[in-house]
Amino acid sequence: MESSEAAAPPAGDPAPHVVDECRSVLFVYSDGTVVRRAAPGFATPVRDDGSVEWKDATFDAARGLGLRLYRPRDWGRRLPVFFYYHGGGFCIGSRAWPNCQNYCLRLAADLGALVVAPDYRLAPEHRLPAAIDDGAAAVLWLAAQARGGGGDPWVAQSADLARVFVSGDSAGGNIAHHLAVRFGSPAGREELAPAAVRGYVQLMPFFGGTERTRSEAECPDDAFLNRPLNDRYWRLSLPEGATPEHPVANPFGPGAPALEAVEIAPTMVVVGGRDILHDRAVDYAARLKAMGKAVEVRDFEGQQHGFFTIDPWSDASAELMRVIKRFVDSDGRFD
Repeated sequence: MESSEAAAPPAGDPAPHVVDECRSVLFVYSDGTVVRRAAPGFATPVRDDGSVEWKDATFDAARGLGLRLYRPRDWGRRLPVFFYYHGGGFCIGSRAWPNCQNYCLRLAADLGALVVAPDYRLAPEHRLPAAIDDGAAAVLWLAAQARGGGGDPWVAQSADLARVFVSGDSAGGNIAHHLAVRFGSPAGREELAPAAVRGYVQLMPFFGGTERTRSEAECPDDAFLNRPLNDRYWRLSLPEGATPEHPVANPFGPGAPALEAVEIAPTMVVVGGRDILHDRAVDYAARLKAMGKAVEVRDFEGQQHGFFTIDPWSDASAELMRVIKRFVDSDGRFD
């Protein structure tokens, strides 16, 4: 993943200029140069009280991709495994960013889980479906740790591979959907063995389409995720020339795989009342439920996009943790 600490314009005459910018982190220049800042464009202190231990591991050495593992220090029993794929419109974000770190620390502590937070290749250098392929590779890495010995010691010591949950925030929620489809068949489950996915948690999943939903049309310009940024993410992340009707963006768009026969594990879709993606996620859940899938929506009234990583200690975030914990503790059953 190419990166740079500074966003100084590349040399050249005439001087290249910025044509796309995402949250003061990603800068795309008129000559095609991509410059990234390693740190997010906002200051967030990490709140680590020492109750959770964490470490980094590599799951795809060829592509330089790593993940971060978290577990309670006093784990004492086999822990469910909870994947968390970060958001950022497939264009920005990292497992090492403090907002991701804070959320994963709380997940590990509150859920009593082994949390796995993978990175994935980012656009526009690596357009979709690269991120989805990397998401699958991270889950397959987990399964591989139990085969043949010599795997990661934390997985060997503390992971209950029969209780894996896959979660993602925004773009990460989109990845979770595609993993549910990939592994939602006998062949997919065999590919994952001895690991078994019990459920999915899609947090404000990043889906698209060319026709505006009401929540997209009415989204205010000062929203954390607004229309211009939402559209920019799709333009930078989708294959060249594709629209948000592409099957990677729209699960029901032209060319998308038929979902009726897919054996999707129980799925919780979390939405926020003030989120631009609200209506698209609710429609997604309703369509799957009409197909007979075990899908439920948890709607957090008044909450904006990414509220749980913006402030993991808010009352709404605490309620979200309780909702997710009930889902995990019941092995994918709803209230």
